[in-house]
This record gives sequence, C-alpha cells and structure tokens, in this order.
Amino acid sequence: MRLIARQLAKIHAIHATQRLDPQVQPVAEDAGVLLPRPHRVLGAARPGQDLEEEMVWMEETLSGLGSPVVLCHNDLPVQEHHLQWQERKSANVRATVADRTWMNVRFIDYEYSGYNYQAYDIGNHFNEFAGTERFFPVNEVDYSLYPERALQLQWLQAYLSAFKEYKGVKAEVSESEVERLYVQVNQFALASHFFWGLWALIQAKYSKIDF
Repeated sequence: MRLIARQLAKIHAIHATQRLDPQVQPVAEDAGVLLPRPHRVLGAARPGQDLEEEMVWMEETLSGLGSPVVLCHNDLPVQEHHLQWQERKSANVRATVADRTWMNVRFIDYEYSGYNYQAYDIGNHFNEFAGTERFFPVNEVDYSLYPERALQLQWLQAYLSAFKEYKGVKAEVSESEVERLYVQVNQFALASHFFWGLWALIQAKYSKIDF
C-alpha cells in the first residue's frame, strides 16, 4: 500500500511544463454534445436534473477545495486488497516481489494520464477498492470495501511524506495536512463516479464493443 502511495506521489511531483488544465471538466462538457438528452438516459437516477446541472454543481463544489492540479495517472484500478504474494500484478500495477517482500511497484496503461486534480487521482483509486474480481472485467462492485477512514489516513500519510520528498520539501507531514487531503479526496471521489459514469454512457451509445 505504501509503495503504491509513493509511486503515485512520484508521478504527481513531476514538474509541469505546460498549462495545467484538469481533464474532468472538458470530458464532462464533451458529454453534453455526445448525449444531448442525458437526463433521459439516466432515467430516475436523479429526476429533474441533467448531466450539465450535475457538472455545474460539481465544479462549484470541488473548485473551492484547493486541490492542486498535477500530472495524474487517472486510471489506477489496482484493488490493493486482492494482491497476493503469488500474484505479482493486478490491473494497472506491477509489483517486484522477493522473499515475500514487496520491493517495488510500477504503473502501466497511461492512456488516460494527463493533468488533473491531485485529489481526483487518489479518490478514483480509492473507488476502485470496490471491485470484487481479481482481474478485469469487474462484473460486480462492493462499496463496503471502500477504504475506511483509518486506512485512508495511513495511505495519505505515506503519500504526503513521499510527495514532499520528491518535491524537495523537508517539513514533516502534519495531521492537519492529512486531514485536509482526506476531505478533498472523498469529495473528489464524487467526480470519479461522474467521469466514469459519463464514460459508460458514451461507450454504451457509440462503442461497437460488446460490454
């Protein structure tokens, strides 16, 4: 868990060389064109509201949280609770194991990577804990597996420590910093649901792949 947190922090700490435009909003705006009547597609899920209203609410709510925009993986469905010693891979994470000890991890499949909110990338990762299949496709989800507060705080402590290290900041990680990121992450987990919900609707309408 700590190695995964450190590896994600390493990616997030990469110096930006271009304008930082988070990916969530443009994708949501594109959906307004691809799905001209999204409220009909959603049915009774949120009666009286369409995806544009959802997007506006999300933007107004999340933009005030102060999460920095960083280079993100944007698709890290590792399902950490399923990793076993004999299984050296899960979803988009590859692990190096020696003598029943994790030595290193690395990520693959960067097709969704780009600049996005730091808390979004972590919240998306936490959402993926709900997958109940060891490898894809995930046919069922169980949100009782979403990491509880104590586990999240441990993960975030390891992440922030590594993030500061990679940024060359020598200050210790404070409890208030961990708590602040915890709040941001669990708010941005909503954006993750929104993003992949749009992805699913668009795929269902336009993709020729039999999901």
